[in-house]
Amino acid sequence: MRTTITLIPEAEDLVAKEMKRNDASFKSVVNQAIIDALSPRTNVPFRTRTRSLGARIPLDKALALASQLDDAEFAMKRA
Repeated sequence: MRTTITLIPEAEDLVAKEMKRNDASFKSVVNQAIIDALSPRTNVPFRTRTRSLGARIPLDKALALASQLDDAEFAMKRA
C-alpha cells in the first residue's frame, strides 16, 4: 500500500536516527516500527538469573534471625 504520512518533529528525528544507526531506508524503519509497536505481545515468562551473594547464614530462616536481632537490640537498650 502506498500512502503519505506527516511525521511530527520528534518522530522524524527518531526515524532519522534509526535510519543512520542501521543504514536502513525510511520505508523499512517505519514499517519495522509499526510492526514492533502494533504486533500482539507473546506471553513469555519473565526470568531473572540468580547469583550467590556468599551469605553464610541460612536465609530460609532470615525472618526469625531478624526478630532475634531486634529482640537483642531492644534488650540492650533497656539494660
